[in-house]
Amino acid sequence: MDQIKVLVADDNESDRMILSTILKKQGHQVVQAENGQRAVELFTSEQPHLVLMDALMPEMDGFEAARLIKCLAGEDLIPIIFLTSLRDASSLAQCLDAGGDDFLSKPYNRVILEAKINAFQRMRQMHKTLQKQRDQIAANNSYLLQEQRVAKAVFDNVAHSGCLDAPNIQHLLSPLAVFNGDVLLAARKPSGGMHILLGDFTGHGLPAAVGAMPLAEIFYGMTTKGFGMTDILREINLKLKSILPVGVFCCAGMVDLSFRKRSISVWLGGVPNCYLIRTNGEREVLSSNHLPVGVLGRREFDDTCYELTMELGDRFYLWSDGIHEARNENNEMYGEDRLLSIIDANENQNMLFSEIRDDVTEHIQNSSRDDDITMLEVMMVEESALSFENAEFEAGAVSGPTDWSMKYRFGAVTLRDFNPLPLLLHLLMEVPGLRPHSGTLYTMLAELFSNALEHGVIGLSSRLKASPEGFASYYEERQKRLASLQEGFVEFEFVHTPLPDGGELIIRVMDSGKGFNYQKHNTNDTGDEDFHGRGIPLVSSLCQNLRYVGCGNQVEACFEWRREA
Repeated sequence: MDQIKVLVADDNESDRMILSTILKKQGHQVVQAENGQRAVELFTSEQPHLVLMDALMPEMDGFEAARLIKCLAGEDLIPIIFLTSLRDASSLAQCLDAGGDDFLSKPYNRVILEAKINAFQRMRQMHKTLQKQRDQIAANNSYLLQEQRVAKAVFDNVAHSGCLDAPNIQHLLSPLAVFNGDVLLAARKPSGGMHILLGDFTGHGLPAAVGAMPLAEIFYGMTTKGFGMTDILREINLKLKSILPVGVFCCAGMVDLSFRKRSISVWLGGVPNCYLIRTNGEREVLSSNHLPVGVLGRREFDDTCYELTMELGDRFYLWSDGIHEARNENNEMYGEDRLLSIIDANENQNMLFSEIRDDVTEHIQNSSRDDDITMLEVMMVEESALSFENAEFEAGAVSGPTDWSMKYRFGAVTLRDFNPLPLLLHLLMEVPGLRPHSGTLYTMLAELFSNALEHGVIGLSSRLKASPEGFASYYEERQKRLASLQEGFVEFEFVHTPLPDGGELIIRVMDSGKGFNYQKHNTNDTGDEDFHGRGIPLVSSLCQNLRYVGCGNQVEACFEWRREA
């Protein structure tokens, strides 16, 4: 073994000399102390690697000296071997209780002493190695935590909660680790209403959160631009399929909530059963009928949705499997039966969300969790009850084009399969001042495009929508005519002119239809169901001027906006 420094503390000079001689012959340095007080002083100044301590000494006995030396050593391992002629068990135990690591009986045996020193030296080397590894782990952990804090800040900015704080939404998002394997996103649509997505990635923590960032970016970016729910789901599925390794995917539920139509569209892939609870207590079960996103390719992915009506006060519940699989101290899962019992026993729907949350918490108590827990309640309310900020529609460049014009023509093949509204709205949003008006512009574009396509290009009559049954017939016929469309077009022209405190946007829409005798129709008449229904009067109320030209297959809308203070 390597040479070490040994402190020998004994009030008997002969014993000190004998031990010192043995130790020096073994190649070790020796420091001698005649009592306990001197032993403590020499330990501080000489910093020996091992201490041979007599138990009974004047001024300060070996027991007290051992306690002080162990305190001074701190985290370092400094073995103390008691030198004693004591034989009774209680005296030997006192040596160990005082901080001793072993004892050596008098008279001393050179072979045993050397063996003990070598054994403790191996322990010291092992202790040093453990300390070094511990310090390295601590440094690596500190570095990892710093990286995680930075990554978490980026993650939170990308996968932010959107409008989850809206008064018609209650949610619980309880991550198991620093990063959440569950993701809960909500954003308002330019046309009004909301998109809400709950995702549950395979696993939890940072690996699961990696997929959440592109998912959130696609969700918010496409929703802001006016894309529909199925378009967003297809894009998310394609992205996750391309970036996630085999075996990693995202169970998801997505909701398209329309306050104006009092309806909800729901897509479910791999999440537990969800429930639509009516104000009268009736419960409708919606089961996942699709695989999770990120599993199937573009062609195999199915975007079929549940289409349901929702009256004021109706509530929709969506959750991850962390609720059902939450375990108590007896390893019993929470389960769907217990969840349904809470729903059935509820007497006040305003308290149902908190009752479920509290019951799950009570079930788990102090047991260890093994998954993230996420749940969501969405209630149908009047749109006027919601107040949204325009923050999500104001992101992007602070400057953009001011005086410009462009023209887009969509032919028959494009009209059959492509919705041009997100593209057109995206182009308009490049003008920063128009972003706060995205909802109004989307409504205007949607109504003008619908009239041009449905009444102009494919020649549908609004008379079909005179009754609820007629609405169904109208959209069935619309789909049929679009599928067989071989010719025709819809053309958009935009002209933007800057003004001192804002700008003026001219929107011209022309279609290939025969037109109509627009002189006989009042665009402000909201009761006109024969030609344009309520759409054109709505557009007229949103812009400064609306007029038809030519044979009636061209319409021009003038929208003026003012720069906010």
